[in-house]
Amino acid sequence: MNKQSGFTLIELVIVVVILGFLAVTAIPKFLDLTDQAKQANIEGMAGGFATAVSLARAQWEAEGRPKDSDSKNSVDYDGTLLVLTTEATGIRPGYVVSSVAGGGSGSTLGGGFTSDNCVDIWQSIFQQPPRITDAIATLNSDNSIDYLAAKSGTGATTLCHFYLKETLNKDGDNFTDPGTATTTGNSFTYQPADSSVVVYINNN
Repeated sequence: MNKQSGFTLIELVIVVVILGFLAVTAIPKFLDLTDQAKQANIEGMAGGFATAVSLARAQWEAEGRPKDSDSKNSVDYDGTLLVLTTEATGIRPGYVVSSVAGGGSGSTLGGGFTSDNCVDIWQSIFQQPPRITDAIATLNSDNSIDYLAAKSGTGATTLCHFYLKETLNKDGDNFTDPGTATTTGNSFTYQPADSSVVVYINNN
């Protein structure tokens, strides 16, 4: 007579309980990895941004601080003609404010420097930048855009704010405009007056 063997009910219950414990401990780890990936994303972009700004200034210094035809500090950075800051109170010369193709304005960080400059800097110093906009409506209507830009301050206190879309607050299906807050979403700021780049992490 052949004896059939299999799992008893108690053994099956024990396996289910063990799988339950594993799920309870593993799922939070996977959720945490998503936040870590978003943090790594913004930190990586900020690091690349700061490096590109420093390289542009180093090239400008190495070439003897050249100027364009309008007597603005400028440098040909990897085929893109960039306009750099002009020395003034609290503003050090030689940091990227725009490309010539983008209008070349804002070298003194006055009224000519807008959020368009922030977008232009982003697109000019990265070789293959993620898509960016300075309009929340465009961010919400175009799924291919990953970053939102904003500008605050004037003169030496001018800041460009760059937000990772996926970390912004939502109202229904739409992302809400963070304005220029550093307490919403993962972001970093760029201060053209002295090239300072600061990262802000606000995982929800």
